[in-house]
Amino acid sequence: MGQETIGPGAPENSKGSFMTSPPREFQEIVERERGLRRTLSASQMTMIAIGGAIGTGLFLGSGFAISFAGPSVLVSYAIGAFIALILMGCLAEMTVAHPTSGSFGAYAEHYISPLAGFLVRYAYWACIVLAVGAEVTATALYMQYWFPTVPGWFWIISFSGALILVNALSVNIFGIVEYWFSAIKIAAIVGFILLGAYVVFGAPDLAGGAAGSAQAAGFHHYTAHGGFFPKGVWGMWVAVIISIFSYLSIEMIAVERAVTRAFRSTMLRLVLFYLLTLALMLAIVPWTAAGQDQSPFVKVMAAIRIPGAAGVINFVVLVAALSSMNSQLYITTRMMFSLSRAGYAPERLGRVTTRGVPLPALLLSTAGIAIATMMSIFNPGASFAIMMAISMFGAMFTWMMIFVTHYFFRRAWKARGSAPLRFRMWGFPVLTLLGAALMLAVMLTTLFTNEFRMTMIFGAPFLITLTVAYFGWYRTRAQALTR
Repeated sequence: MGQETIGPGAPENSKGSFMTSPPREFQEIVERERGLRRTLSASQMTMIAIGGAIGTGLFLGSGFAISFAGPSVLVSYAIGAFIALILMGCLAEMTVAHPTSGSFGAYAEHYISPLAGFLVRYAYWACIVLAVGAEVTATALYMQYWFPTVPGWFWIISFSGALILVNALSVNIFGIVEYWFSAIKIAAIVGFILLGAYVVFGAPDLAGGAAGSAQAAGFHHYTAHGGFFPKGVWGMWVAVIISIFSYLSIEMIAVERAVTRAFRSTMLRLVLFYLLTLALMLAIVPWTAAGQDQSPFVKVMAAIRIPGAAGVINFVVLVAALSSMNSQLYITTRMMFSLSRAGYAPERLGRVTTRGVPLPALLLSTAGIAIATMMSIFNPGASFAIMMAISMFGAMFTWMMIFVTHYFFRRAWKARGSAPLRFRMWGFPVLTLLGAALMLAVMLTTLFTNEFRMTMIFGAPFLITLTVAYFGWYRTRAQALTR
């Protein structure tokens, strides 16, 4: 498939395009974000979107989710996949109508209010900044497999420096690196599925007696250790929180025109990858052996007893963390760029290099790496869990606001009598409102858990602070820029 280049930011309406002309007032948002170079092909965006969502949330976070839910984690991830599916449908429809680098922040600004756009952009930016910290913290955990005596901060600084350089050079280099990162992850997942299926259906004794179980691999593990719901329905629902974190980054394809082509294939493959890998994993080792100290994928490979397999899969999960970190640096940089061009951040953060890279925004967006480094020094044992908990608020709030924005968007589009969209989200308004309600319920659930209470403890004051900042200074500044 040929490469798609969005020049300095203006949309096209070429033959075969899925876009419709944006209304004049939204065009002003597009115009102010000129200069950002985006030259990722549809095939690159499909691979990157899949790879971006196959990261630490699956390879390490799934261990946390399994500890909460047991085998019913399959239901947890299915619920998360359902939310992600309707979210991407809503985003795809809005992106078809309004292609812009600011994406859902710009949509919230235009269809709800400037305050909504401000809150969505900053909440999402903070979420991804902190998620970068969570990903790079995971790399330190993975490297302990080979180098148990080397301090985690060394790996955090080393890997971070390399990926910051990749993002700083050009979007083309980012695309190439991320494409191959994602290709390695996807190939490994496919290989894991094939090998896991062989162990479960063809040679179950291969994993017998491993991982603390005297039984061979098989689906009896689903009920052999407390039943399918060993922690009850509540444990299954709490694990949905981690599933949302796992699917985080799929929304990044909404900043590219390739969204309509990437949408269907991305979601289908993600659901298959997540649910199949978890189903096979739980059939090979008991859920009680999944653990949180290392990737459950590594434990499965150790249980199968193939020489060197555990080391290979540990390399893959390391690549997965680096890949997710790389893509998250890309998207959080562009969100800060959009904030600056909207007048909601210092002007210098909206500047781009001659290669079209928003370098100042990139450097600011490495703040999560600094936080992760400090956490790994002073509290290495709990650093990943804490980084994951505080980063999740922005993701949950953003996803909820995407559903709310879509509701306002569809009503406004219809009221204006605009031409029918070539891509439409099905089930409106029921699915849109259901998605918003589910995300609100997941957010509130964090208040009733010990592990994720920090999510709302951090998030609620953060939103209040942003609102005060908006009315105290940014609103006036943004209005001055638009006159």
